[in-house]
Amino acid sequence: MLQIIIQGRGGQGAQLAGNLLAMAFFEEGREVQSFATYGGARRGTPVSSFIRVDERPIRLRCDIEKADAILCFDSSLLDARLLGCARPDTLIVANSHRTAKQFAAQYSAYRVLPVDGIANAQRNGLARIVNSALLGGFARAVGAPSLDTLTRAIRDSAPKSKEENVNACIEGYRHIDVQLLGAAA
Repeated sequence: MLQIIIQGRGGQGAQLAGNLLAMAFFEEGREVQSFATYGGARRGTPVSSFIRVDERPIRLRCDIEKADAILCFDSSLLDARLLGCARPDTLIVANSHRTAKQFAAQYSAYRVLPVDGIANAQRNGLARIVNSALLGGFARAVGAPSLDTLTRAIRDSAPKSKEENVNACIEGYRHIDVQLLGAAA
């Protein structure tokens, strides 16, 4: 079973990203469980989305205590509370302009792959809407769902700027692909 935590701040699109990711996994025939928690119902407060994915029905009904993967919409949220849900092998994709080497120096116990979601969003005409870029990077880092399935889910569900969101997703995917290929070399 793959257990995922998406952490963001109200207004960043973390909830929508969780829903899109769950839809993409479900479209690929996987069993999916998705739920969220909200802090205060206002912009800027921490928001979490939790997803479980498996080949079999998911009977577990509790919070995710140790995630296999974390998608963090704001790297300032990589604090003791969130990292307490990570194991040393937990894959973390974080929205940041910093490099993987800079994260390795600060968080040596974890593997953090950064995606500069804001720069990506701006290049694709999305202002500061980072969720598509981060979803693309996350899908590549985790190895699922496929890029085709994810871009189809984004195209079908994006309220506006459908092609811009798809392009941001593809760019995020490719950005992580380059990081992973560089690490393998």
